[in-house]
Amino acid sequence: MRFRTTIVGMFMAVAATIACGLAQAVSAFEASQTVAGTPLVLNGAGTRYRAVFKVYDMALYVKSKASNVNAIMDMPGPKRINFVALRDLPGTDLGTAFLRGIESNSPKSQTQKHVASTLRLIDIFSGKSRLMPGDAFAMEFIPGKGTTFFIDGKAQGAPVGDAEFFGMVLRIWLGESPVDWKLKDALLGLEGK
Repeated sequence: MRFRTTIVGMFMAVAATIACGLAQAVSAFEASQTVAGTPLVLNGAGTRYRAVFKVYDMALYVKSKASNVNAIMDMPGPKRINFVALRDLPGTDLGTAFLRGIESNSPKSQTQKHVASTLRLIDIFSGKSRLMPGDAFAMEFIPGKGTTFFIDGKAQGAPVGDAEFFGMVLRIWLGESPVDWKLKDALLGLEGK
């Protein structure tokens, strides 16, 4: 009986540690942001893992909370995704990973249509030799203007693409083949439900 109680206690301590770690990922981001004069709310946040290693924390901001991918994709108005690197990330690797995520979640005809915008995404991250732990980057969509990429709060050139392109970018994490299923649930606010 005592052995069983010890095992249950250890399990509860591990579960509490994991829950605390998840809460820290969410608390690292502001509860709201304003993009192009539009207030956005934090829909969800989580950590991208590759195997057992933490890669980056990520947050999704939209006009109103939604736990359904289609509702987020169809939601009018600006959207923003924020990231904080948790490990040394070569820029080229990050750009290539984003490209693979787009290709895995979008039809070929759509990816071909947005080649120029996709290449710009890759160029931005390839142009930065490394992102170090704590470095922040973001992607912000404004209807009628396109997607602007930010590294450490600085815009990286003019906006590119349209709503369809930003949807392709979001599908890296929210698509049918997301890079991380737990992160997808966290961004949709489903983690722990």
